[in-house]
Amino acid sequence: MRLGYKLAAEAFDPKELVRQAIRAEEAGFDFVEISDHYHPWLDVQGHSPFAWNVLSAIAVQTSRLGLATGVTCPTVRYHPAIIAQAAATLAILSDGRFTLGVGSGERLNEHVVGQGFGSVRERHERLREALDIINLLWQGGYRSYEGKYLQLEDARVFDLPETAPTIAVAAGGTAAAELAATHGTGLFATEPRADLVETFTGKGGRGPRYAEMPVAWAPTEKAAVAEAHRTTRWAVTGWKVMAELPNPVNFEAASATVTEDDIRGFLTAGPDPEPYVARFREYTDAGFDHIVLMNTGPDPDGFLDFFAKELRGRLTR
Repeated sequence: MRLGYKLAAEAFDPKELVRQAIRAEEAGFDFVEISDHYHPWLDVQGHSPFAWNVLSAIAVQTSRLGLATGVTCPTVRYHPAIIAQAAATLAILSDGRFTLGVGSGERLNEHVVGQGFGSVRERHERLREALDIINLLWQGGYRSYEGKYLQLEDARVFDLPETAPTIAVAAGGTAAAELAATHGTGLFATEPRADLVETFTGKGGRGPRYAEMPVAWAPTEKAAVAEAHRTTRWAVTGWKVMAELPNPVNFEAASATVTEDDIRGFLTAGPDPEPYVARFREYTDAGFDHIVLMNTGPDPDGFLDFFAKELRGRLTR
C-alpha cells in the first residue's frame, strides 16, 4: 500500500506546490500527484502553473518521494511525442520515481489550442493512439505512426531511462479500465469502484492501481466544509459536466446550486481521523493500492501535520 498527497495545481502557485511536496515527503507520504491543467476549475482558485516544471523542481529537491501526473491528456494540447519525451526526462531526473498518469482530458484545458475537443468516442480513440505512440517511442530508435487522428514522423526520444515509467490510465468506466490493461501498466480512478479494478486485472493488468480520495481537513468540520464548498464545489457536478465545460465561469454557473450538504456527501471532512479511515477502507476493499488524499481544506500544513501525527499510522495498520 502506498499513500499519496494531491498537489492542487489550480489552487497554489508553483513555489508553494514544491514546498508542499517537500513537506509531504517529511510527513511520510510515499508519493505526490499533480493535476495537469491550463485553467483552474474556478476563478477563486486562481492558479494553474505548468505541472511538468513543478514536477522537475520537486524531483531535484526530494530524495524518495514518488511523482505522478494526475492526469495528463496526451492528445490535443500536447502531442504524445512531447509527453513521451517529457516523461522520459522526468524519469531520469527523479531516478525512476515518476509515474505517467494519462486520461482523455477535459475541454477546460484542451480547447485552448483551437483544435476542438471531439466526441467521447473520438477522445478515447485519440488516447489509444497516443498510448501506441508513447509506447513505441519508449522502445528506442526512430519511429513513425499513422493513426486516424495522430501521426508521428521519424521521431526518436534520445534520453530514455533504464526502465520505462509506469503508465496509469484514468478510467471512469470499464472500457477505459480495459485500455489501462492493454495499453498501460497501471490504473487510475477517482472512485472506489471494484468493477474498474476487476476489469483491469481481468484483462491482464498487473500494475499499480491509483485512486483519489477527496478530503478536507480543518480544526472543525464546519470550517473544512466551508472551504471545500468555496473552492471545490465543481467536483460535485460529475464527470459528464467536468469533461465538457470550457472555462471557469462555466463551472461557476454549473456549481451555483451546490450546497455544503452536497459537499459533506462528497468528501470526508474535519479533525476526526476515524471517518478518514472508514472511507480509506472503501478504496482498499475495492482493490486500489495507491490511495491519493486530495485535501481541499483551508490549511495544507495543518493537514500534513494531521496526517503525520494521527492518520498515517491508522491507514497503514
